[in-house]
Amino acid sequence: MDLNKIIVPSKRLDTRFSLNTYAKKIKRHWQLYLIIALPLAFLITFNYVPMLGVQIAFKNYSPIKGIWNSPWVGMQHFTLFFNSPYFWPVIKNTLKISIYALLVGTPATILLALALNEVKNRRFKRIVQMATYAPYFISTVVLVGMMEIILSPTTGLYGQFAHALKISTPLDLMGSPSAFPSLYVWSGVWQETGYGAVLYLAALSNVNPELYEAARIDGASRLQKIIHIDLPAIQSTIIVLFILSIGGLLGVGFEKAFLLQNPLNLSTSEIIATYVYKIGLVDANFSFAVAVGLFNSIIGFILILCANFLAKRLTDSSLF
Repeated sequence: MDLNKIIVPSKRLDTRFSLNTYAKKIKRHWQLYLIIALPLAFLITFNYVPMLGVQIAFKNYSPIKGIWNSPWVGMQHFTLFFNSPYFWPVIKNTLKISIYALLVGTPATILLALALNEVKNRRFKRIVQMATYAPYFISTVVLVGMMEIILSPTTGLYGQFAHALKISTPLDLMGSPSAFPSLYVWSGVWQETGYGAVLYLAALSNVNPELYEAARIDGASRLQKIIHIDLPAIQSTIIVLFILSIGGLLGVGFEKAFLLQNPLNLSTSEIIATYVYKIGLVDANFSFAVAVGLFNSIIGFILILCANFLAKRLTDSSLF
């Protein structure tokens, strides 16, 4: 009994001591805690608190009754989505565009970064960087407007070029179902490649110049230097960005797909995001929209875990 009386107070003293230590640290570095307070509050308010709304996916949500008083329906909305005749078409369209963008966009970004890294003329390098980086700041609405003007079969540059080649009825690319994936992906490559190359250029800037000098003395060609020095230097960056891209396979952007969409190309332009907007939000079926969004997030999370597991097994780099 006496031993217990001695031990228990000592634990309480340890707890009090640790609390006092933390309080002193917070008081000593209160400026740093004040700096992170606002971003932390923003993160909690807009990223974690809204997670309570996930339960809408399992309820027959009514704005009048609210989230808490709406009746539970279980997996009804998920079953409705899985049994919908649009389920496989929208999944197929989403995956097709995502994989297409991944296979084209990633190599394009890496090649641009490697090419810029080989440029010795600083002025020319800055001009190319500015020309490739600037499209990233063009809004999606403006981008789609530019595409409609340029690709118009009558008054656009594409139409004028077709008429110059004596093509009387040029194909309407904006209304072609087969052309939609390419229009979506290649416009994204033009807009985002320069921005993505900045990340790889930052990784390449950390390469020891002595490696290039040693390779030059050994008689290595420019291609050999890229293969044996540059690519290993950005390997971890490539893997991390690739894993994140895998997680977003079902997360094709809504805005550009919706703006490029029209009744003629609907068979290939209807993706998960636009389908949820029409069925879930336009028709005020909020529970259905949340259910599809939750399904999308779960699949993305599983894909990230699988891609990270494979990357960790096959290479030395991974996301976590």
